[in-house]
Amino acid sequence: MSDLPDDDLPTTLPPDLRFLKLLVTVLAGVMIVGLVAIVALLVIRLRAPSPLPQLPPAITLPAGAQAEAVTFARSYTVVVTNQGEVLVFDKAGKQVGQVPIGGADGN
Repeated sequence: MSDLPDDDLPTTLPPDLRFLKLLVTVLAGVMIVGLVAIVALLVIRLRAPSPLPQLPPAITLPAGAQAEAVTFARSYTVVVTNQGEVLVFDKAGKQVGQVPIGGADGN
């Protein structure tokens, strides 16, 4: 219900208001495209599983040694023991290196 008669109502928006309406519409479109792009990238990245490292069939630690940390390189498996040694194993599980890193108390 308007106090103005029907023939006195403006039929078009003022130029400033039309420009503002255009800006809001463009901003909404850009936000929708951005959101779709982010969702698509997340789906693409999370769908492809990362390859697991190839583990040797068996690794034999020296007597009395317990593994504290294990890491995998391209062609080696590295084991840090509680005796303060770094043991390096090849893909077959054969020990190819041993490096002392200090005593068991971390000295």
